[in-house]
Amino acid sequence: MAAGQLEMTPMIDVVFQLLIYFIVTIKPVDVVSNLDVFRPAPDSKADPSDKPPQLIRVGVYQDGYTINDNPISLDGLDTAFARMASIDAGQTVMITVSAVSEHGKLVRALDLCAKNGLKSLSVVSASN
Repeated sequence: MAAGQLEMTPMIDVVFQLLIYFIVTIKPVDVVSNLDVFRPAPDSKADPSDKPPQLIRVGVYQDGYTINDNPISLDGLDTAFARMASIDAGQTVMITVSAVSEHGKLVRALDLCAKNGLKSLSVVSASN
């Protein structure tokens, strides 16, 4: 090595060690928690007696179907969907599907929703 020449390897090692130190010790600021959210005011013209739409919980399990945790057959599910659609076709139907249930059972439940005009659907998978 000639006089006046700097060795770059130790400098690069120190830079990488400092970089790793700062990455590990940094505490990032949670930007989302500091955002101000302005929610719209309630509609003054709305009737206060209006109730929010009911959420209908349908379960699709390996051994059958449930509505709001009550066991029901496929024909009963069709009848219940028809009754729900006649009251309010815009109400939300949340379908919880078991991981061990057959895919065809979910498809049959979705077909019944489409047949009866229920379009506000939410499908969620369950681990059991």
